[in-house]
Amino acid sequence: MSIENIRVSQTAKDQLIKLKRVTGIEHWNVLCRWAFCVSLAEGSIPPISKIPADSNVEMSWRVFGGRHADLYLVLLKERVLRDGLPLDQDTIGQQFRLHLHRGISYLAGNKGLRKIDDLIALAAPAA
Repeated sequence: MSIENIRVSQTAKDQLIKLKRVTGIEHWNVLCRWAFCVSLAEGSIPPISKIPADSNVEMSWRVFGGRHADLYLVLLKERVLRDGLPLDQDTIGQQFRLHLHRGISYLAGNKGLRKIDDLIALAAPAA
């Protein structure tokens, strides 16, 4: 296991608070899963940046991933490999934080996201 605890930045916490209000999703971990997957779906590698862990929003990897924690880890590792990065614990942890924060930012900045149905439509666009 390469990621034990997750703490988001204060900026991400503020964005998650907005997302909770907009979508009605009550739990940080559920919103973080959505954000993580949104970022993984983006074709580009998230830019390297120093992300402070300066909020009080913290969860374990098992809380983040729930019963599918192993699947989220496999998805992350696959993405790290696809991006041509080394598959070591430091890189996996760094890439997780970058994807999580990028995804939170994407969701919070999506002006079309006004209710949970809009979030679902991101995952399953109409044919």
